[in-house]
Amino acid sequence: MSSTDAASVRISTPLLPQHFSRTFPSLANRNFRLLLSGLLLSGTGGWVQRIAQDWLVLTMTDSPTAVGVVTAFQFAPTLLFGLHAGLLADRLPKRQLLLGTQVSMMLTATALAVLTLSGRVEVWHVFLLAAVLGTVAALDNPVRQSFVSEVVDGPHLANAISLVSCTFQIGAMAGPVLGGLLMSTVGAGWAFVVNAMSFVGPVAAMLCMRGTPTRAEVRAARRAAAARLGASGRTPGVRAGLSYAVHTPSVLWPVVMVGAFGFFTISLPVTLAAYAKDVFHSGASGLGLLNGVVALGALAGALTTARRRQQPRLRTVGVAGSTLAAALLVTAAAPGQEVFTILLVTVGAANLGFLTSAQSLVQLAAVDHLRGRVVGLYLLVFIGSGAVGGPVVGWLAETYGARTALLASGAVPAVVTLLVCRHLARAASLRLGLTSVAIHLPRPSLLPRP
Repeated sequence: MSSTDAASVRISTPLLPQHFSRTFPSLANRNFRLLLSGLLLSGTGGWVQRIAQDWLVLTMTDSPTAVGVVTAFQFAPTLLFGLHAGLLADRLPKRQLLLGTQVSMMLTATALAVLTLSGRVEVWHVFLLAAVLGTVAALDNPVRQSFVSEVVDGPHLANAISLVSCTFQIGAMAGPVLGGLLMSTVGAGWAFVVNAMSFVGPVAAMLCMRGTPTRAEVRAARRAAAARLGASGRTPGVRAGLSYAVHTPSVLWPVVMVGAFGFFTISLPVTLAAYAKDVFHSGASGLGLLNGVVALGALAGALTTARRRQQPRLRTVGVAGSTLAAALLVTAAAPGQEVFTILLVTVGAANLGFLTSAQSLVQLAAVDHLRGRVVGLYLLVFIGSGAVGGPVVGWLAETYGARTALLASGAVPAVVTLLVCRHLARAASLRLGLTSVAIHLPRPSLLPRP
């Protein structure tokens, strides 16, 4: 694809109000609008299924640890296949890969719906299908994330990533509420049906896209990248992405902090399930409300981040991580349900601000021919840490209580963030100091009358 053709694909005639396009410039791109609308539908359905799945396992086993095990099964495949999925994202057409993953996830949700509605579902069925879904998602995630940077120009990439986060958080806000309503009225099986149907959106969006790179164009770009690197017709493999990440501070340190937070925050629904069941005794509808409140705060954080004009820096990620840790610690100390629910809004906003800043910095720092592998590493650390942390967080909630689990979710990442910021400050020869600030106060004076 020539540079002129690429520009015509990426920049289309805006169909949106001018002030809206100025605020969210990535929406001027037709392919990105299609991608965003499909992600909104599948994201909502995914949260409907996750809430229904967690509550189904909790009611079948009466064990938060079992809920954590489901989370581990769903995210563990990323540990095994995350880097190789990033390599596929660099070597194959991303749109065709996404079509395959979306159809596969639709079939997995359909199987779980059939088992549940027929009354034959058992805990091991949920574990197995969660592992299948996790395996498909291990490929889908790095392909989808790097596909955004293929569709949207570099200057608008941070805005696009924030808007993708917005759609995810809208789904995370509506999905738990819808899932709780479905579970309390018609049962978990119909929640899984809704998730299966939601994948029609992204499949239709992928089929309607025009101008995305073909297999031949991807192969030609790979040869060009290999030639620039002095290779003989072949792009370096997984090790190239790892080496690049380790030697690039703007990739390495956000990944380290994301891993520390992901160990705990990915399993936040597990902690909230324990709060709803054992602390507040509010049932499935209460669980949906708590997750919806978190998503409401995250949506506000995503909209705020999308309007930011400056590119993120390491300092931005450090401040955002410190804010998230503080929000988790304060929420864990909340005295009652009302205060706890209100503070969850700040947790959602801070979590989204941190993740968006870290992901934007990593994607912008990655070179084009390695972006899939770098994003694969980012997601491997983030989701993989959540897979390991799921049973741990569930065990903490079951053994020491939900409040202790939430307290640990803020305390441990806070220590990691402090150590990273201290290292960065030393590397940059920075120290904490005081700066004088002049304050101008109004004073009375006599003025002539007009």
